[in-house]
Amino acid sequence: MTDTVTRQFVTRFDNELRLLAQQKVSRLRKTVTDRGQIVGASFTINNLGAVNMDENTVRHGDTIFGEIDHTARNVPLRDYFKALPMDRADLPKMLVNPVTGGQYMQTLIAARNRQIDDVIFNAVLNNIVSFDGQTTYQLPASQIIAAGGTGLTKAKIIQARSIFRANETDGVDGDGDELFFLYDSLALTQILSDTTLTSADFMTGKMLQEGGVGGKWMGFTWIPFERVRNVAGVRTSAAYSKSAVHFGYGYEQGDVDKRPDKKNLWQTSIEGSYGAGRQDEAKVVQISYQ
Repeated sequence: MTDTVTRQFVTRFDNELRLLAQQKVSRLRKTVTDRGQIVGASFTINNLGAVNMDENTVRHGDTIFGEIDHTARNVPLRDYFKALPMDRADLPKMLVNPVTGGQYMQTLIAARNRQIDDVIFNAVLNNIVSFDGQTTYQLPASQIIAAGGTGLTKAKIIQARSIFRANETDGVDGDGDELFFLYDSLALTQILSDTTLTSADFMTGKMLQEGGVGGKWMGFTWIPFERVRNVAGVRTSAAYSKSAVHFGYGYEQGDVDKRPDKKNLWQTSIEGSYGAGRQDEAKVVQISYQ
């Protein structure tokens, strides 16, 4: 009998290392105003109010000066860091070296990019404080579309679009201020299930055949983003213009180093300082759905 031959069966171990499903690139950085590298612990967003003309009814009269509002908002930079260790004694025991193979750094870069998106998304909806700390700017009720027990409906999308038009923030004058709409998987399901949105030939081809809502339609460029706010089943996302949020970074670096203080292990790390702030509430619409 050869029943014992199974004792000598071998296992073919994988000689590759693959990243699990995750968002790897920053999707929101391209949707905001990038201020580049910031020298300092924070940066300001300076705003100038609008003025109206006065009718001149007095010939050769004295000059009457107008008033104009100057404001400055403060955006602090916050520091982020992540390191992954690999004991040198473990490397000869592995078929795949995630340090020299780059998988550790790829994972960290993906984490960095998601963190940038989270910083930007929070800046879209969160309050922002003036440079002197005396004024807090928050989204007014006129810029908020409540869930109202419904999903992301056609009516809500149209309402958001009309708010931008009413605020003169939809870029119709060719100033390049593009509008963006963030959607998650629930919003995708609700949009694709709405026949009033997918009945047109173009929308049928765009949405149903491709199975997505990406691209530009109804005046928005649609950006997939799964980390919208979710409180008790109510999702909160946002639509905004490119100039609505300013983003900046300070120190940023990725390293692979030998750590003599940790028995010469290899450390793969990434770190950076990031900040974002809302420039104008009129350029943001908060939308909730469930």
